[in-house]
Amino acid sequence: MAGSRQVAPGSASAPGGLPAGDPRETRLDRLGVPHVLRWGFLAVVVFMTGNAVETNFVAPHLAEALGSRSAAAATVISAYGLAVLVGSYLAGALSDLLGPHRVMTLGFGIWVVFEVAFLLSLETGNLALVATSYFVRGFGYPLFAFAFLVWINAVAPRERAGTAVGWFYVMFTGGLPTLGSLVAIAAIPAFGGGYGGETGAMWLSIALVVAGYALTLLVREEHGRRRLVPAEESAAQVLTSGVRLAATEPRVLVGFLVRIINTAPQYGMFIILPGVIAGTLGWSQSQFLLMSSFVYASNIAFNALFGALGDRWGWVRTVRWFGVLGSAVGLLLWWYVPHWVEPGSDGGYVLSVAAGMVFGVMLAGFVPLGAILPQLTDHKGAAMAVYTTAAGGAAFLGAAVVAVVQPWGGDVGTVWAFVVLYAVAFVLCRFLRVDQPRGARR
Repeated sequence: MAGSRQVAPGSASAPGGLPAGDPRETRLDRLGVPHVLRWGFLAVVVFMTGNAVETNFVAPHLAEALGSRSAAAATVISAYGLAVLVGSYLAGALSDLLGPHRVMTLGFGIWVVFEVAFLLSLETGNLALVATSYFVRGFGYPLFAFAFLVWINAVAPRERAGTAVGWFYVMFTGGLPTLGSLVAIAAIPAFGGGYGGETGAMWLSIALVVAGYALTLLVREEHGRRRLVPAEESAAQVLTSGVRLAATEPRVLVGFLVRIINTAPQYGMFIILPGVIAGTLGWSQSQFLLMSSFVYASNIAFNALFGALGDRWGWVRTVRWFGVLGSAVGLLLWWYVPHWVEPGSDGGYVLSVAAGMVFGVMLAGFVPLGAILPQLTDHKGAAMAVYTTAAGGAAFLGAAVVAVVQPWGGDVGTVWAFVVLYAVAFVLCRFLRVDQPRGARR
């Protein structure tokens, strides 16, 4: 999102944005989910489930497809992450210009067309075709998901902004990677197992993405289908305002850096852990996929809770102590516990899953960042463009850290590189100051 809004979230003229205590509130409104957007929340979880089916096996799948050029798999995934970063910025900027639902439609179309192209190119083994189609497909999910996050911020009342963002991440993480991993567990053997089963699972993912988009057609809310910034703002002004804001408002830049660090380790572990858990340490691919589902299911369970905690205890305090510090501890546990227990054992597997769940729970502590950035400036749209860019950029940063550090530092060095990034984020949180409603402490 890239310009200042004419209608303040939660105002009387903002359909669906009912202030707390309004007699028209539904039970969903009181829980922090704008009732008028309910089908959109469900759309996000279904769409992201389809997007996530491949997440925990795409790296080895690419390596097998490319044969002797398997080292190129990491580069292909890094390029995909770059597309996600750019698409995340455009999700906000284009939502201001076109309306969130049109941007969601664009993301859906890109995802389906280039997923088909990607799967067909894998059959040829042509690196250029594989890389190009997967790169362009990377624009799809951020345009879809983060455009809906813009929609939420246009509608949700300010005093429940953190909770509404928390529910968004319940749905987002519910799909990526939690339910996506469960679909993969069932679909891979159903399609014959091995490489062919993985290919069949990816074709199945298209049906889930189509179903997710279809649910957005049930949402009837005017902000989603109209321009969100004043008509006098040019397209160039809107498209560049997020960059200009980050360059001129230090707190917004700090928020960007903390958010991009937030889930970078998550995406890095998607690359590292499949070969470690389901290879070196003796457990199976299905066990790793199930572990991933448990880890991120724990995140789902706490996203809304940490959003509500931030609304009451303080957004910045919640991010710093639970999100940053807690995630650093959880990441170390997820790496070291599987190495400390007996490889391939059932008891060791349970302890490893529990360690991973600590990381999943603590990641939810970052949820209030989605409420912090729009409150740092009068340019709400531009602030959300910065936020969505950072959210998508985490995929690029995670893959880039692996690509840069792993060749000389190995897997353990890469994990510690992510811990260092969390230490940087902990310091940066000192510079995040925000006026928060209801007198919550900062």
